[in-house]
Amino acid sequence: MIRIATWNVNSIKARLANVTAWLESTAPDVVLLQELKCEASGFPALEIEALGYRTAVVGQKSYNGVAILSRLPIADIREGLPGDDSDEQARYVEATIDGDIRVASIYLPNGNVSGGPAQGSEKYAYKLAWMDRLRARTRDLLDDDRPFVLGGDYNVIPEPEDCHDPAAWADDALFLLDTRRKWRALRHLGLTDALRALDDRPGRYTFWDYQGRAWQADNGIRIDHFLLSPGAADRLDACDIDREPRGKDKASDHTPVVVTLRDAAA
Repeated sequence: MIRIATWNVNSIKARLANVTAWLESTAPDVVLLQELKCEASGFPALEIEALGYRTAVVGQKSYNGVAILSRLPIADIREGLPGDDSDEQARYVEATIDGDIRVASIYLPNGNVSGGPAQGSEKYAYKLAWMDRLRARTRDLLDDDRPFVLGGDYNVIPEPEDCHDPAAWADDALFLLDTRRKWRALRHLGLTDALRALDDRPGRYTFWDYQGRAWQADNGIRIDHFLLSPGAADRLDACDIDREPRGKDKASDHTPVVVTLRDAAA
């Protein structure tokens, strides 16, 4: 078995105590982190490595940032999503774990604009273009014929049942039709949404806003996902949302999702 977690920590420095406590109690084999909000040189590698994890970090000052933590050997690290050499945002890191499975930590652009509509904005255009680049990279990974797991904060609400109030999100970049079309185009390459393959219940959320007592009222959305290649989906054993960290003091507004894959020979 291999257990892989994804978690948007919303500042690794601000949430370090929560993150290390969760790693100690849960001990996943691989952890995909997003929204580090620090440069790679500022990542708390000593504290993470003391818990038995190797690290691959792509950072950016104050914004974005992604990492892969692994108790297993990590190799062939790719920093950044191909397709736009001018893109300096730290949103993608990819590596091979234990010579077996390819994983990527993804922080897909939000696409919203403060005080204005997302549709037609530069930020939303960047989001859609980034999703096209992710689809192109996914096609390359499929051509490699190696099992892979794409996990992270996709900033996509796939379906109405992934949202407490679809009408309230109708004009949001996370739920706009063009966003969901790009999501479906990605999935239609042959990828499996790990949670939905095992659990079709509504109300399975991974994010609750800090405003309006959203956590207390369970007014959430599901935007943190695992997409599995066919080879990884064949090994899918479980996928769970761990809500406990969201209820902690100084919590991230996201909570971890954990997928379990059986061994290749199982």
